[in-house]
Amino acid sequence: MWLGLTVALAVVILDQCSKYYILWFLQENAYVPFGDYFNIVRAWNTGVSFSMLNDYGNVGAWMLSALAAGIVVMLFYWLKKEDNRAVQLALGLIMGGAVGNIVDRVRFGAVFDFLDFHVVDWHWPAFNVADSCICIGAAIIVWEALRAKINKKGL
Repeated sequence: MWLGLTVALAVVILDQCSKYYILWFLQENAYVPFGDYFNIVRAWNTGVSFSMLNDYGNVGAWMLSALAAGIVVMLFYWLKKEDNRAVQLALGLIMGGAVGNIVDRVRFGAVFDFLDFHVVDWHWPAFNVADSCICIGAAIIVWEALRAKINKKGL
């Protein structure tokens, strides 16, 4: 359990420090290009992934924060019972990412995103460290579930 909680705390700290630094860095600019495929941008997301549910303002931010907090509590109970260290790590990544985005919603009414990857004119929606950790954590959980299933079948 301590592995997951330590990872969660580290993710929250890394996420919030990166957001603070980038907000400071972008005080004068809303866009800074870094090569042909990456930009640092200032983007505020009041919704969830890919700006879905963006039209609900402060009520939406509080509802999403409450939902995310409930999910974090459920993941904490899962973490308490989990023996697989990879899954503990993954749960910590997800919990830390969720808490990092909750902090933004409570402080700003929106989540601050700043990582912008693109190919020519096609841009992936901007995201942040918390979002990255949530995705990596989810991928680890899927990988571990598939690996356990394969091992169980003896393949």
